[in-house]
Amino acid sequence: MSQMAQVGPLVDVRRADARFKTDLGWLDSKHSFSFGHHYDADNTHHGLLLVSNDDLVRPGTGFDTHPHRDMEIVTWVLQGSLVHQDSEGNSGVIYPGLAQRMSAGTGIRHSEKNDSWRIEGEPHSEPVHFIQMWVVPDEAGIAPGYEQLEIDHELLKGGLVPVASGMARHAGEAAIRIKNRYAALFAARLDPGRSVEVPDAPFVHLFVARGVVDLEGWGPLTTGDAVRFTGVGGQKVTALEPSEILVWEMHASIG
Repeated sequence: MSQMAQVGPLVDVRRADARFKTDLGWLDSKHSFSFGHHYDADNTHHGLLLVSNDDLVRPGTGFDTHPHRDMEIVTWVLQGSLVHQDSEGNSGVIYPGLAQRMSAGTGIRHSEKNDSWRIEGEPHSEPVHFIQMWVVPDEAGIAPGYEQLEIDHELLKGGLVPVASGMARHAGEAAIRIKNRYAALFAARLDPGRSVEVPDAPFVHLFVARGVVDLEGWGPLTTGDAVRFTGVGGQKVTALEPSEILVWEMHASIG
């Protein structure tokens, strides 16, 4: 990990259709960075963000138990519900407005399924739509961990809400904690005409989870579009229709 910014400043707009795609029938996944068998040496990460997958999972299906190691994994559900179970004994249902983080650390196995009726309720036909993001931890070999927190009431305020952060300035706020002191994830649900400001940091990643927004100086961004900021920030993001955005603020980079 390096705390030095790359050469910049740079604003790099990545359109939704340019993402890598994986379609397995039960899973429709779009990858902002190299993932699985999709590899591009020039598109492996931005700052500390290694994975940003936009996943749609059909009901009654999902990811069977699989391992992770030395990774901070944040899951943000946009629609439906996702059932999490792991080898540390954690289990629960993740839904919109619930922040969730899993620290893989020395090793953890987990599953993610769209089958909440196995816990309670009736079977349904609704897919689950979620964004899963991975950032590297400060150090390898930490103990595995899990945390979740309901922040829906904070999102109603319309500004950038810390979802997951390792930064000291977010201690005691609504954010769940991640094991990287140089990174923070924010979410905002914006009504038309409402604006937020892009953080001023060496590395920022903006993702339009739903809706249409205007990025000051760059024009409209639609669902699935992303922007990678290097050494520049402060631009205004204004909703042109009801929208939801995810913003990573990062003060270090991989490598």
